[in-house]
Amino acid sequence: MRRELQSFDSSELMYPIDENCFCWLFPVTGGEMYSLTCLYISFLKLSINAFDYNCHLDLIKLLRQEGELVKLRRARQKMSELFPLTEEIWLDWLKDEIRMASESTDREKVYELFERAVKDYICPEIWLEYAQYSIGGIGQEGGIEKVRSIFERALTAVGLHVTKGTAIWEAYREFENAILETAQLEKIHMLFRRQLGIPLLDMETAYAEYEEWSEDPIPEAVIKNYKKALQQMEKSKPYEEALLVAETPKLAEYQAYIDFEMKAGDPARIQLIYERALAENCLVPDLWARYNQYLDRQLKVKELVLSAHDRAVRNCPWTVGLWNRYLLAMERHRVDHQIVSENFEKALNAGFIQATDYVEIWQAYLDYLRRRVDFTQDSSKELEELRSAFARAVEYLKQEVEERFSESGDPSCTIMQNWARTEARLCNNMQKARELWDSIMTKGNAKYANMWLEYYNLERAHGDTQHCRKALHRAVQCTSDYPEHVCEVLLSLERIEGTLEDWDAAVQKTENRLARVNEQRAKAAEKEAALVKQEEEKAEQRKQARAEKKASKKAKKMKPGDKRKVEDDDDEEWGQEEEEQPSKRHKGDGDSTHAEEEVEDMEIETGLFGRSTPARPAASSKQKEKAAASRKEAPRILHDSAKDNLTVFVSNLSYSMADPEVKLKELFESCGEVVEIRPIFSNRGTFRGYCYVEFMDEKSALQALGLDRRIVEGRPMFVSPCVDKNKNPDFKVFRYSTALEKHKLFISGLPFSCTKEELEEMCKAHGNVKDIRLVTNRAGKPKGLAYVEYENEAQASQAVLKMDGLTMKENVIKVAISNPPLRKFSDRPEAGRASQPMIPRQSYGARGKGRTQLSMVPRALQRQSNLVTKAENGMVQNSPATSSASTEEPKKMSNADFARMLLEK
Repeated sequence: MRRELQSFDSSELMYPIDENCFCWLFPVTGGEMYSLTCLYISFLKLSINAFDYNCHLDLIKLLRQEGELVKLRRARQKMSELFPLTEEIWLDWLKDEIRMASESTDREKVYELFERAVKDYICPEIWLEYAQYSIGGIGQEGGIEKVRSIFERALTAVGLHVTKGTAIWEAYREFENAILETAQLEKIHMLFRRQLGIPLLDMETAYAEYEEWSEDPIPEAVIKNYKKALQQMEKSKPYEEALLVAETPKLAEYQAYIDFEMKAGDPARIQLIYERALAENCLVPDLWARYNQYLDRQLKVKELVLSAHDRAVRNCPWTVGLWNRYLLAMERHRVDHQIVSENFEKALNAGFIQATDYVEIWQAYLDYLRRRVDFTQDSSKELEELRSAFARAVEYLKQEVEERFSESGDPSCTIMQNWARTEARLCNNMQKARELWDSIMTKGNAKYANMWLEYYNLERAHGDTQHCRKALHRAVQCTSDYPEHVCEVLLSLERIEGTLEDWDAAVQKTENRLARVNEQRAKAAEKEAALVKQEEEKAEQRKQARAEKKASKKAKKMKPGDKRKVEDDDDEEWGQEEEEQPSKRHKGDGDSTHAEEEVEDMEIETGLFGRSTPARPAASSKQKEKAAASRKEAPRILHDSAKDNLTVFVSNLSYSMADPEVKLKELFESCGEVVEIRPIFSNRGTFRGYCYVEFMDEKSALQALGLDRRIVEGRPMFVSPCVDKNKNPDFKVFRYSTALEKHKLFISGLPFSCTKEELEEMCKAHGNVKDIRLVTNRAGKPKGLAYVEYENEAQASQAVLKMDGLTMKENVIKVAISNPPLRKFSDRPEAGRASQPMIPRQSYGARGKGRTQLSMVPRALQRQSNLVTKAENGMVQNSPATSSASTEEPKKMSNADFARMLLEK
């Protein structure tokens, strides 16, 4: 097996095994064969993608199992160059190296490895291991001072760690006790006093230990500092306890802890809390960004700031914002230009997820190069480097980015625009600027008025009138989005600086251009109107076909003997519709959101507006008895409008709810004393899904509105004010905003199985999520839509860029800024709804006429009211009854008239 491992390229782990390597596999055992195969696969994967984190872990694990320590060291070294290593990986590596170290030179290499380890994360365990290992070299020259130096650095780094810092203090005291001499007594005293002045867990034990150890009484100053630290610990304890019980990632708990420490203003403690949070959430870019911002603005210590920025981009290399801040920090602290350029090259190879990210990193680097140039000189090395960088950026975006993303990422050519501005304003080279703008216009930007005006402004500021006029004439000819604007600018130029010939030429050109534009717009409008009309006709045909199909199905199912029974049932439904109508009068207009129309579609589909629905659950015997008793009693008034202020209207309840009065009374008694609950039943004894709840006082009714959307038996219960819309036609209850909400996202295309927690996990990587609302239908079932609210507009915009088009459980989601459409009532004016008499829902639904247009007039009467009749010879002629008054409205007939005509038939 060792002979087999020699077939790996030992100089570079990224290369696969030699193609003849398997010729030596036959003497090995089955287990060895499996291990070697896994090693070969790991090497192959890394040769394809060196940034495969899990593959690095697998390779290290396999090499450690095989005992190949030399190759294991190379594998760890290669991984540490690409990624920060976790605490577990570092501790395993350090322990392996400590076992192998035998000479003093090996010990120095272990020290170097410890120095690298403590830079990746602030880890108390690694510092403790470092200090304890250094104690083994105490016999060397300067060994004691070196151990003390490491312990002091450990105390600086993690001595304030509330939960784990105590171990470092205790180890330091034990070391001093081990080398105790008379002169060292004061040093141990000092360690005790320093520790007791820091808020740590289990401080009382350390204080008791100091009392027992010290022969002299503890000084009053030490006791005072101890009590002060103890009080601080009591304030910090709730945050520490919250971290102990919280589940990963604990971001909210850490943020609350950081906010608490910010108020105290101790930079060392704030930094340590950030480091603890990052040790558990190293892949959260926003957390790194906030930490780096704090260091940049508050501490401003060069080594600390640059180290944090470097660790940030190593942990989250795909986040362009962290690279931009790193470049700025290096420039701010005057890092050597060669190092800045090397880090920029690393950023280009980081693998950003969007084409626009590459544009952003190039802009940041070009800004840095521009600030290095002294433009008072005609030519310099820095200026030539800037120009070559501009040229390379344009070529890079064209070759690399467009091939990878199938888009440039810079459609407006902002980098070329900046280049042109630099040449014109700073280098006084308008010829080069014009060449660049010609190139910009050939990339599909000539049709945009704003691009031409940008060019014109540059010529106006740094060019001459002749080139301004030439640019505007080209703009008038090419612009297609806002030609009126460029025409106006051209005329303004000629009015100020042009001759009469220039003015006449400009007027003629603009008039001709605008005439062509208006003609094109008219044709486009006609075409669009024709398409809209065609779609409306198709929709009407589909609607009519559905109505005819339903009517034919109903005619086939109905038997002749059941005719009268069906008509009786229809009468019951008509009467029931009149009962149910208050739900529309008293219910508010509902959510005015993107999902509003879809909610109304659901209402139609569930039969709330008369559409044919699946059979409702059979009424319970108790409900039937109650309905029968109610029919025997005197007619019951559903609601007294004088008690609107004491009553709420409850709807969207389950039709199968058993004993709704008892169920709802238990629910609403928490709001105040309930006088009466009046559930509405049909004539057949089935619960209609809504009711009135009357309270003793108005305060209780207002409190009951807070139960709106409460889930009752698997359905969201709607609770609204009891308002008669006949008297208050303008009454509306908008639950959600209808204006543009820049801090809120509208997400569609979500899988129905998506939970709120899963969506929050995906969204919180781009900012602090304040609220998430999954849109459901009246039955509480998801509709694949959601609203996500962030703290500010910037986070929401970033989330749109990062999340739009992502795949979630095989569904491609769409993400946009929430911009709910306004509620339209084109088919049914609001005032009309209140002024018209009650109309059966079979006729009018949420968007006007419902899909089902079933006539409620008996078919016998339909045959008599036909506009055409047959003559004896079989020819069709107009009925005299209708021909003379075809335009007159038919006389309204009562139910008695219908019955009399049926009997005559």
